[in-house]
Amino acid sequence: MKFIAIIPARYASTRFPGKPLAILGGKPIIQHVYERVSQVIPATFVATDDERIRQAVKEFGGKAIMTSTEHRSGTDRCYEALTKAEGEFDVVINVQGDEPFIHASQLESLMDCFEDETTDIATLVKPFTPEMGLSALKNPNSPKVVIGREGQALYFSRSVIPYLRGIPEEEWLSRHTFFKHIGLYAYRSQVLKKISAMPAGILEQAESLEQLRWLEAGLKIRVGQTDIETIGIDTPEDLTHAEFFLSEQQ
Repeated sequence: MKFIAIIPARYASTRFPGKPLAILGGKPIIQHVYERVSQVIPATFVATDDERIRQAVKEFGGKAIMTSTEHRSGTDRCYEALTKAEGEFDVVINVQGDEPFIHASQLESLMDCFEDETTDIATLVKPFTPEMGLSALKNPNSPKVVIGREGQALYFSRSVIPYLRGIPEEEWLSRHTFFKHIGLYAYRSQVLKKISAMPAGILEQAESLEQLRWLEAGLKIRVGQTDIETIGIDTPEDLTHAEFFLSEQQ
């Protein structure tokens, strides 16, 4: 099975303009992501709509594909990049360009999901622990996932799911394993083409979660698990936190 990794990266981020080129530990954030991913998947590309990002990728020896400025999501940008990449690939792994601490085992977990021929899409989850606290579980910016017996995602929500009826909230984390969604995806190539043409669904519009469009359409999303906590960078404050995290790892 042939895998391709695509890292969507745009310059015009609302909360952090120029984020892919922000310096972390002496290197642009996008370089950290690219180097980690390409160690696992040789066919790794940055998909960007900005010449400054393309040039930066070229300078550190990476591969970049220029894409449209009109895309609604990173998923759509991934599909355009796939159509422009040389070669045929079975599975596309979509890696966020602001995840400089992505781990090889996380990518491998995604890839393993496609050993099941019924898998259309794969993603990752991480268990919430009691130490994380109820506020982390109830945070609407941290989507939750419920998983079926065969490892398939049944639903994603910004609400706490499942609701533990008759059990005090302060006991929830000690009485049930809740799963936090990690925004890392992989798609069979023909499935990526299909979802790029799908209109937004009712569930997606309600929760503002793109993956609900795919579930609503009947696609099977298989879930891999990880215990590794990565640090995404959405704001300049997150970059300061990432610098501290990086210094602790060295």
